Amino acid sequence: MKVADLSKEDLRALIGEVIEEKFRELIDPDHGLELREDFVQTLETSIASKERIPFEDVKKRLGLS
Repeated sequence: MKVADLSKEDLRALIGEVIEEKFRELIDPDHGLELREDFVQTLETSIASKERIPFEDVKKRLGLS
């Protein structure tokens, strides 16, 4: 199919999709990449854990306070 064969609405939709995809790439360069299974399991374990570190402690550890 050629661009000339698209209706005005179809062309607008196509351009919108391309722009949206480019914005995602600029905002999140990792968009579309998949996480390794071992990393997903680590995240799930962390989320299920009841242990939490206070935000102030995290800031101190990173030298941000």
